[in-house]
Amino acid sequence: MVKRRKTLSIRDLALMGLFSAILLGVQLGFAFLPNIELVSLLIIIYTRHLQYRALPVIYVFVLLEGLVFGFGIWWIMYLYIWAVLFGLTMLFQKNPSLAGWAMLSGGFGLCFGALGSIPYIFLSGPKAAFAWFVAGIPFDITHGISNFLVCLVLFKPLDSLFLRMGFRVLKD
Repeated sequence: MVKRRKTLSIRDLALMGLFSAILLGVQLGFAFLPNIELVSLLIIIYTRHLQYRALPVIYVFVLLEGLVFGFGIWWIMYLYIWAVLFGLTMLFQKNPSLAGWAMLSGGFGLCFGALGSIPYIFLSGPKAAFAWFVAGIPFDITHGISNFLVCLVLFKPLDSLFLRMGFRVLKD
């Protein structure tokens, strides 16, 4: 017997488009604050509730960012850096602790510059990658602390909202 593959409903596609637009909207809304953002938290929440269907949401967001800001070296890192957060969230899916989610989000912010320096290794060499990373350390510290605090404040309300609104129905 052949197992039939589940297809996405129009509702699923509409929600995925909406979630991508929300990511872009909050990214643009907080752009004036250096390395203070909600994108990391939202990707964690989306991944918890949408599971693998969060990947198209993430990559539509990345494409939209490229269209808004242009496709530079920074965009190359966005192709994998958000997938790293997705993977870490999937790995710790059963974590019940708010502190654990805040540490994941904060740790991701702290490591953002190191992860983002990878394309520079191939495009400009290890010295350039290291220089890029070191120059960004103050921003990574801000990013890590703000991600931690944002997650502490907003994780439970957003997670509860997704549960109350039934978004777990998108789970495969």
